[in-house]
Amino acid sequence: MVNLQEAEDLFDTVRISARRFEDSPFLERQDTTEMIRGVYAGRFFAIYNGEDPIKKYWTLRRNAMLFDVPEKPIEISGPDSIPFLEKVLTRKVRDMKIGRGYYAIACTPQGGIFMDGVVFRFDENQFWYVQADGALETWLIAHSEDFEVKISDPNSRVLQIQGPASMEIMNLLSSGEIDETIKYFQSGFFQLGGQKLFVSRTGFTGELGYEIYCGGGKTDHLSLWDNIMDAGKNFGMELGSTSAMNMRRIEAGILGNTTDMDIHMTPFDVGFSQFVDLDKKSFVGREALIKKEKKIRLLGATCKTRIPHSGSKIVDENKTVGTIRTGFPSPTLGLGIGYAQFFEAGEWLGKNLELRFLDGESHQIDIVELPFFDKKKEIVRGLDRTIPEINTDILKLIQKA
Repeated sequence: MVNLQEAEDLFDTVRISARRFEDSPFLERQDTTEMIRGVYAGRFFAIYNGEDPIKKYWTLRRNAMLFDVPEKPIEISGPDSIPFLEKVLTRKVRDMKIGRGYYAIACTPQGGIFMDGVVFRFDENQFWYVQADGALETWLIAHSEDFEVKISDPNSRVLQIQGPASMEIMNLLSSGEIDETIKYFQSGFFQLGGQKLFVSRTGFTGELGYEIYCGGGKTDHLSLWDNIMDAGKNFGMELGSTSAMNMRRIEAGILGNTTDMDIHMTPFDVGFSQFVDLDKKSFVGREALIKKEKKIRLLGATCKTRIPHSGSKIVDENKTVGTIRTGFPSPTLGLGIGYAQFFEAGEWLGKNLELRFLDGESHQIDIVELPFFDKKKEIVRGLDRTIPEINTDILKLIQKA
């Protein structure tokens, strides 16, 4: 199952039993008759709730947004937790410090990307892996033979506060505990409105931001929600669905599992070689990855005349050489942008190619590096706190579409 969330997908919906998937404990505070929900990691989440996504995007970029996200933490604990994680992840975790987070990938035995997420170290032998979409828990159990390890679901729902005002909001919410000394990908437990909760300085937007992890039945979810909204009201924070988040995360070059990458693509294909440590003696997929080509096949595409759409064909001199995985408007750039997957690695950067849409139209695209801007990630690291001016160019492009 692929979690496409392009504009057209909001109208391609079906009714489904609410008992099949896990609902949000915050639903009471955000449910409307206009809400359209998707399913991710076995959880419902709002992909649209009647808002203007472009306006919400600029609130995210200029103030702050609160997102109820479906990412799912899985706990790995026990005396063999470290050797077990070394086996199932492609990068080393043995030297992780307590309170640190690492972006980490799990591969299939054939070297394809099975899962991506962030692993956090709570204690010497206690970790959380915050997974993307897919059946991670079952996969971990299947690989746990011969390891003294416990794999469990802490039933933690995750909230994200993202945007330039997020640090001030979290500082107020934590009564000053959370400040600039907590760096990107650091984490810890903090008192938030009288509840002790796990917080990480991470997110899915490319903006300065934080994630709050609930404690299952121990958490008063609605009280937490109300405290967050109260802390954010003087900073212009608003609630949003993932429509605004997706525009920003594509701009930031953040990939979605199963949507932008899958088991048929290696970490090398998508430019993630830095997250693969072939010096490790053994991990799932290592032998296959050693033999794989180490060149990138996933790049950025920009279009001045139309927003790229998933499944559109990339054509070079009448030969189809690739396809668009995901396409969205970029309000900051005033362009249509998307992820371009090429069938073969080549000298694609800087080329102007033809994009053939499913409806038969053709438009010109430029192939660029990812991310589309903020190449040094100064925004997400808090080094660039500039509040951007609102660019209305994208509205003209959307109207044309």
